[in-house]
Amino acid sequence: MTQLSEYLSNQSGDAAPVQHDGPYINCNDLFKIYKRADLEVVALRGLDLTVEPGELIAIIGASGSGKSTLLNILAGLDRPSAGQVMVGSRDLLDVSDNDLVMYRRSEVGFVWQATARNLVPYLTVADNIELPMALTGQPAKARRAWSSELLESLGIADKAKRLPYELSGGEQQRAAIAVGLANKPPLLLADEPTGELDTENADSIFEMIRGLNRAYGVTVVTVTHYAGVSQFVDRVVHIRDGRIGLETFTRPDYRHDGDTVEDEYVVVDQSGRLQLPIELANRFRSGGLAKIQVEEGQIVIDPPSTNPRQTRSRR
Repeated sequence: MTQLSEYLSNQSGDAAPVQHDGPYINCNDLFKIYKRADLEVVALRGLDLTVEPGELIAIIGASGSGKSTLLNILAGLDRPSAGQVMVGSRDLLDVSDNDLVMYRRSEVGFVWQATARNLVPYLTVADNIELPMALTGQPAKARRAWSSELLESLGIADKAKRLPYELSGGEQQRAAIAVGLANKPPLLLADEPTGELDTENADSIFEMIRGLNRAYGVTVVTVTHYAGVSQFVDRVVHIRDGRIGLETFTRPDYRHDGDTVEDEYVVVDQSGRLQLPIELANRFRSGGLAKIQVEEGQIVIDPPSTNPRQTRSRR
């Protein structure tokens, strides 16, 4: 397969490969407010998130939590209302319309949940993959070579001449991933890529995404409700009410061959705000004030068994 250096150096279009130090994605105190007449809806409320180059993360959360809004901002499909969002060296809060077009064309690939939004129905799979490259002026020989390599990597080389309706749901999503990587972007975004697939096909798609991430070094951010996603990604980010509340890391468990252990962490953002899991928050509502202490460098939150206010009032 193509190595990362060749992958990035062969990017097409006028945009050069992004050179930067530190995190590839850096969201700092990010806000997004939608206005409908006299009504304001706050989709993101001070969100902080960093993603390292080549990292593969999944964002999960309830409907309306802001995860799709975040993905649309990272894709350049929507503009934030306030805060900072850096992708590479590009500030998506302060970018011209022309630069945003070049960003969407050459620096980010997007995979939608509905396959009808990913593939042109009257073009073959190979033509769908080559179309973004043709729009950036790549020669036909280079388009065919990269299209063939992507199809081979995704295990659907024999489907190159088929139309989208002749493919299964899983094959359509693989073709959609290939389209997203057509212009060799350093960032791939996927919005519910397995939402319309069964468990077997969902596992296969995430396995493919992880393989591409490892082979080409592309940074991947995916939004999903799929419960089994943690085994395929480096980190699971839990978003609630427009802010990051929890992060889950999966690590090998050498005591049990082949097993993994998930470590879950509560996130304190740069403003010192803390979002608690619902189960723990409910204990506070019934128990009263929380006791917070530091033990061996870790923050420990201990809900009391009785309400201190009630205890004082009885004395």
